[in-house]
Amino acid sequence: MNEIVTVAPDSPTASKVSPGDSLVAIGGQPIGDVLDYQFYSYDENPLLTLQTAPGEWKMVRVEKEAGADLGLSFSTYLMDQPRACGNRCVFCFIDQLPRGMRPSLYFKDDDVRLSFLTGNYVSLTNVTEAELERMIRLGISPINISVHATEPGVRRWMLGNPTAGSCLSVMQTLKEAGITMHAQIVLCPGVNDGAVLQQTMADLAGLYPALGSVSVVPVGLTKHRGGCYPLSPFTEEGAEAVMRQVGDFADTCLAQFGTRLFFLADEFYLLAKYNLPVEAAYEGYPQLENGVGLLRSFHTEFVRAMSGFQPPISPPEPFSIATGVAAAPFLQVLLATASQKCGMIEGRVHAIRNDFFGHSITVAGLVVGRDLLDQLRGVDLGARLLIPQSMLRHGEGVFLDDMTVEALSEALGVPVVPVAVDGGAFFRAISSS
Repeated sequence: MNEIVTVAPDSPTASKVSPGDSLVAIGGQPIGDVLDYQFYSYDENPLLTLQTAPGEWKMVRVEKEAGADLGLSFSTYLMDQPRACGNRCVFCFIDQLPRGMRPSLYFKDDDVRLSFLTGNYVSLTNVTEAELERMIRLGISPINISVHATEPGVRRWMLGNPTAGSCLSVMQTLKEAGITMHAQIVLCPGVNDGAVLQQTMADLAGLYPALGSVSVVPVGLTKHRGGCYPLSPFTEEGAEAVMRQVGDFADTCLAQFGTRLFFLADEFYLLAKYNLPVEAAYEGYPQLENGVGLLRSFHTEFVRAMSGFQPPISPPEPFSIATGVAAAPFLQVLLATASQKCGMIEGRVHAIRNDFFGHSITVAGLVVGRDLLDQLRGVDLGARLLIPQSMLRHGEGVFLDDMTVEALSEALGVPVVPVAVDGGAFFRAISSS
């Protein structure tokens, strides 16, 4: 039963539905989860079937415009339990976490509903025929799919799942049904690169235009891989080879389709010590959440904010910035640019080694509180320490190791200020007190 927890006071259901009622159906259609709820509640003036807390049944006609929200909330976001991943991927990051972290970090989801609702990537290995039919019937689109390899044997081995080889045929079915897809390839040296990658790109290109974009990202490897399949990180030379291979194929797609279709994560450019592509090359940033074009977008936002800079009456006090090893040189350049063009800006960038997960992890989002504390304790940080918001649990001031921003501030003796991962927000943070 989908028990209603709250009813918004200004919603169309405010006078007709009560907390404790359970939503059974809308327009005669049974409501099993949030997808059913969103799809069938869209209509104008829907008829709700409810069961009250005492167990009585009632039907309520709700007056609202098409698309207007009913104003109901339920005990869980999905109105159901999230579906756990049944794969045993050789590159799974969760399998590389150290022990003793908060339990929620060890849960692996592979839920196509979360792909549609929140942009999560799913492998499609646990989608039944009935679920596939419902996705098509409800028009669940777009869907983000973790492909990694289209050669059935390679994909089955990589995902550790005997059902993983049918991915391409399922995606073809989705294409024929008009479902838009985006895909990602987590690239592992010696596993799905080279000829396997070339076949994967060719197969996925055959799904255009239903397939809107594909990100190619390097595998992330921590030092906690005991018992995992031995994988190696990309070297500078290996990253350069991938850039040439994917770049050449993307150029072919651009000539054939008018889109590059395949986009490399920023990490490849940093590893290979290449300049980032121009903004137009990212075609509107369809894979920004996968780290594709994040630095270029950040730079564009930064320059735009800097162009409208009005010097404050009093200059900002000296400050520090803490980030991951990969982004530190990039932020150092931006800081130097701001200091040169605007004056009065005096800051220092600290590249934080990831002792917690291992030094091959260089992204800012995986820097933990204790590494910040260990490496910055006793350092003159100025009046404040700026950190990217991505280091913290979403919506909360807590690092991955459960240290709080407040605790870190107290230990370092300066305010720790989280800053949104946005170039404009970054410029405003460094140019104001």
